[in-house]
Amino acid sequence: MKRNKPKYIAILLGTLLAILWLSPFYLMIVNSFKTKKEIFTDTVALPDVFTFANYVEAFEGLDFIRTFFNSVLITAVAVVVIVIFSSMAAYALSRRGGKVSMIIFFLFVGAMLIPFQSVMIPLVTIFGKLEFLNRAGLIFMYLGFGASLSIFLYHGTLSGISKSLDEAATIDGASRLQVFWYIIFPMLKPVTVTVAILNVIWIWNDYLLPSLVINKPGMETIPLKMFFFFGEYTKQWHLALAGLTIAIIPVIIVYFFLQKQIIKGISEGSVK
Repeated sequence: MKRNKPKYIAILLGTLLAILWLSPFYLMIVNSFKTKKEIFTDTVALPDVFTFANYVEAFEGLDFIRTFFNSVLITAVAVVVIVIFSSMAAYALSRRGGKVSMIIFFLFVGAMLIPFQSVMIPLVTIFGKLEFLNRAGLIFMYLGFGASLSIFLYHGTLSGISKSLDEAATIDGASRLQVFWYIIFPMLKPVTVTVAILNVIWIWNDYLLPSLVINKPGMETIPLKMFFFFGEYTKQWHLALAGLTIAIIPVIIVYFFLQKQIIKGISEGSVK
């Protein structure tokens, strides 16, 4: 019994932490089915009658289909661009060697330490003068901010891949691009999954950068639209909470389908 005591204590603490962590989700979901009067009467209790009218109104208020499409488009394109350009840049830096390549690599590594807030105002000012404050400009910015960590991860993996593979393929008549795309890049699949997952989580949940760049109605991402929606319906908690629930549903669905890859990717990325 004494041997199992630490185990039972760990289970108890884990259960309490799980309840504590899930309680905000319980309150959000339960109250999203209530009327405004029921929320102020009893926040914790289940609703007398589950009503879906809140979700219909919140769905229309969020313009959810368009907003969801914007988030998917921006996230997917930005991640693909980051993966392609970062892997190619890391390959060039690792294979070329020399002092210049090392200096460039360390510049990328050092860029990870620069806080976004320090470049926020001049960045938006420059892009505004170029009339590039749109979805394309946002994706370009994500490439700039996401490339440093991605190149760092790719570079570490490429250091363990022998250059003899490149030489053998070159002797067989393959060009440098063919060597990378058909031989090296498939070998980078584990780190590519890590890079993709880390950037998807970051870009999908990002609010600050879209709030500075996207300034036209109909182009908002889910976090940005949710901010405006929640602010508009702060006094109507039944609608605001329904909107929050709708906003997190896509994330939960994707997580359940890809939880093994997400956990594996994050754990691999943490030890690179």
